[in-house]
Amino acid sequence: MTYDEQKYKTVIDKNTFYFYNPVFQEKYESYINSLKEILLVLKNQVETQGLKKDIFENLLATKENGLRALLALTGFANESLKRLITVVRVSNNKELSKLLYTNKWTNSHEKNNDLKEWGDNKIINLLKENPYFRKGIVNLFFEGSTTPFLAQTLPLFELKKLSIAKLKFEASAMIDSLVRYKEKGSYAGQAENNPEFFLAQILDELKISFEKGDLTELFENEPIEKRTMDFIIPDKRSPKIIIESSFLVTTSSGQGDKSKTEKNIKKLILRYYPKAKFIGFVDGIGWYVRKGDLKRMVAAYDDIFTFHEDEITRFKLFLKKCMEK
Repeated sequence: MTYDEQKYKTVIDKNTFYFYNPVFQEKYESYINSLKEILLVLKNQVETQGLKKDIFENLLATKENGLRALLALTGFANESLKRLITVVRVSNNKELSKLLYTNKWTNSHEKNNDLKEWGDNKIINLLKENPYFRKGIVNLFFEGSTTPFLAQTLPLFELKKLSIAKLKFEASAMIDSLVRYKEKGSYAGQAENNPEFFLAQILDELKISFEKGDLTELFENEPIEKRTMDFIIPDKRSPKIIIESSFLVTTSSGQGDKSKTEKNIKKLILRYYPKAKFIGFVDGIGWYVRKGDLKRMVAAYDDIFTFHEDEITRFKLFLKKCMEK
């Protein structure tokens, strides 16, 4: 038996199939049991005392894992809540601000240009120390789905999680949470839910031909620097319009790298396709709270659009005008 065959045999014969750290497993199981017990007590309180906001406010104020339990009950992801809190802080929507007491969340008056997303520790501390923040979060889960702003802003898949039936522990609502939790990955991966699919529909609607992939000149002359393009109109060899889409709900350090990459691509397009328009769809709360990266990102494009209804109308007019020339 050769040395490579011995190594191969080791992996086959000594395979553990699943790795787990027993110490961590015990620790995490305790955490899961804690959430379960919190929810069982909460269910009993709701059944005996009725559905009252102060029950949930007390949960958030006194229980270390109170927020996690509330999120588990509704099926709302922790990251989604942080995004939503950021949206609420920047929206300046009067009805929503009144419902959630946003003017009393912090003592400082933040400017949108300086706004940064709050981390877990900040949110947990506010829940313990600020009664208005607690009331606001509870109101979000009780009444958030009834506000026009959230109804128009949140995807229906997420909006349905802000259901008062879930807070009542109704069986149908619990089943809804299970189904949504199970299907979240599938939902997120559906092509029809992708911004690029939406843009493709617009191009098809306007009967504008397009291709995706590598620009011919860049592929042949700049194999290292080139990158695949989301939309090339009308084709890779003779592009008139080149479109890149970046819709970000989360934030990451990679946004800085992305903005630099787009700036380099712009230089290549100017060199090889000086008459082509380089267009960007840049949107989402992820860009909103990374103003520095956003400024660098938009500088790379000849024009910028978002997925706002007004911007889509402007985009269609832009396409028609370009294709008429």
